[in-house]
Amino acid sequence: MAVSTSKPVACDRCGRKNRVPASAEGRPKCGNCGAPLPWIVDAGDDDFAEIAEKAAPFVLVDLWATWCGPCRMVSPALEQVAHELAGQVKLVKVDIDQAPALAQRFQVQAVPTLLLLDKGEVIARQAGAAPAHVLRTWVEETIAGRR
Repeated sequence: MAVSTSKPVACDRCGRKNRVPASAEGRPKCGNCGAPLPWIVDAGDDDFAEIAEKAAPFVLVDLWATWCGPCRMVSPALEQVAHELAGQVKLVKVDIDQAPALAQRFQVQAVPTLLLLDKGEVIARQAGAAPAHVLRTWVEETIAGRR
């Protein structure tokens, strides 16, 4: 089931807790110091378009499954990348068992499958787990090619 309510997120710069909605205009910033906040949300078949396709920053989509060991291993690495690239990317996690229409739409053959979206358009795709520094480089190089 997708989460559409706001979740408290601690600012990496000042530590203040902020509420970050699953979907919103712009990019979330700390109400205290103004630093960009990491944007990490869950989405499913019903709310993916609103959460991922209309987002202003680039969207890193993690198509995963609860039974997948590599998915559980890559999840912290993706969250690290979302923190390091706060304000530049939004991490959207999709459990393919709970979102079969998205799994079919994106032709998921293996999990984890990672997508990078720009205004809803898939601009990069990668299957399998990788360490945080490799994922960050992949995201940064892809984004640099779009600017």
